[in-house]
Amino acid sequence: MRAVSGPQKHVVIIGGGPGGYESALVAAQLGARVTIVEDDGLGGAAVLTDCVPSKALIATSDFMSRFATAGRLGVGFEGTEEDQHAEANVDQVNHRIIDLAKAQSTDIRAQLESVGVQVRPGRGRLLGNGRVAADLSSGQTEEYDADVILVATGCKPRIMDTATPDGERILTWQQIYDLTELPDHLIVVGSGVTGAELAHAYLGLGCEVTLVSSRDRVLPGEDADAATVIENVFRRHGMKVLNRSRMQSVRREGDGVVVTLEDGREVTGSHALLAVGSVPQTKGIGLEEAGVELSKSGHIVVDRVSRTSAQGVYAAGDCTGVLPLASVAAMQGRIAMAHSLGDAVAPLNLRGVCANIFTDPEIATVGYSQADVEEGRIEARVVTLPLSTNPRAKMRNIRDGFVKLFTRPGSNTIIGGVVVAPQASELIYPIGLAVQNRLTVDQVANTFSVYPSMTGSIAEAARRLHSHDV
Repeated sequence: MRAVSGPQKHVVIIGGGPGGYESALVAAQLGARVTIVEDDGLGGAAVLTDCVPSKALIATSDFMSRFATAGRLGVGFEGTEEDQHAEANVDQVNHRIIDLAKAQSTDIRAQLESVGVQVRPGRGRLLGNGRVAADLSSGQTEEYDADVILVATGCKPRIMDTATPDGERILTWQQIYDLTELPDHLIVVGSGVTGAELAHAYLGLGCEVTLVSSRDRVLPGEDADAATVIENVFRRHGMKVLNRSRMQSVRREGDGVVVTLEDGREVTGSHALLAVGSVPQTKGIGLEEAGVELSKSGHIVVDRVSRTSAQGVYAAGDCTGVLPLASVAAMQGRIAMAHSLGDAVAPLNLRGVCANIFTDPEIATVGYSQADVEEGRIEARVVTLPLSTNPRAKMRNIRDGFVKLFTRPGSNTIIGGVVVAPQASELIYPIGLAVQNRLTVDQVANTFSVYPSMTGSIAEAARRLHSHDV
C-alpha cells in the first residue's frame, strides 16, 4: 500500500467499529488526514458489547466443559466427591470480559493515534455537500469539510413492543455482562447465531437453558447437517430446545420471567435473553437528507466498492446489511478507502468470506453452501468426512463433527467448505485459501499435513474427491 500523490484529502469517518477504525488506518497509510467520530468507544459493538465479550464468555464456558469431560480421558480430581466440580463466578467472569473489551478498545485508540488519526468522542451526522457535524460528548458541536465520508454506525439489538428489556431479568445480548449471578433458568429467545452461541455459553456455565426457536431447527440459515449436529449436542447436554415455537411476548413476573408462545404455551424461567435480530443505526444522522439511499429495512445501500448513492459518501459494516461479520465490515472499509483515495482495489468478494459460529463444536464455513447446490445456484460434487475417523479427534475425545468440501465438476477447483469441530475457526483457513485462490482438490490433497492432526481430514476429503474421477 502506498501513499497517493496529490493534495491531501480529509476523510471523516462516523463510527469506530471494525469498518470505521480499519478504514481509518488505511486512509492514514494512504496519506489522508483522518477524523473519526465515535460515541460509544473505539471498537464499537464488536469489541465492547458483542463479538469480543461473547467469545470471551464462550471461551470461559468451554474451559469449564473440560472438567465435565475429564473423566473420559482417565483424569480425576482429588478430594471428596462434592469438591469434584467447577463453578463459574459470573461476577468475576463478567468483570474480566469487560476489562478485556476495554483493553482492546484502548489498544485500537493507541494504534489510530500513532498514525495521526484524530479521534473525536461524540455522535456524527451528515450535513450534505461534503460536510459532517460532530455532536461531542463535551456538549460542543464541531463541523468538518470532508473529501470522503465513511458511515460505519453498526446495528443495535432489535426490540419488540411485546418483549421490552428491563436490564435485570429481560436482557439483550448487550446487557448480559451486568449480571452478578448466574441465571437459574435462562430462556433464550431466538436460535440464530447469537441465540445459539449464548445458549451454549450459559449451558456450559451451569445454567438450565431453554432455547425458543421459531424454525424447524436451530441455526436455520446454516448448513443443515452442521445445524443438526449442534442441536443434537445441545439436547444431549441437557438443553431444552423448543422448535417451531414462536415467541409472542415476554413479561416480568416477580423474580422471574414468563415467555408466552403464539400457540398459547408459557415457559417460565429466572431470566430471558432476547436474540431476535438487530436493526441498523441509521436514523437521525442526516443520511436521507444527504441523498444516501436506504433499503426498506433501514440499511444503507452500497455497491461492491462500498459507495452509497451520494457523491463522496461510503458505508461499511452492519449498517449496510451486506453480511454481519466484523471481517466483512473491515474489508468494506478498506475497499472504500482504497477506491476513494485512488489506490488499487478489488470489489468485495463474499464467496471468499470465512465465517464461524462459536458453539461447541464450532461451525465454520466458506464459499458455496449445500443450499446453493440443492437450490441449483451452482453445480458441485460434495464429500463429507466425519471426524470420528480422525486419529487426533479420537485422542482429544471429539465425537461430533465433520469436514465437508464442495468442488466444481470439470475443473475440480474447491468452491466451498464446512468444518464442524472444536476450533473449526482455526481449521477453515486452509479451505478459505483454496477457495480464494481457486486451488484444485489435487493441489490440496498433495499438500503435506501433519500426522496426526485435525487438518488431516481436510486433505483426506480432497483425496476422496479426486478418487471420484478415477
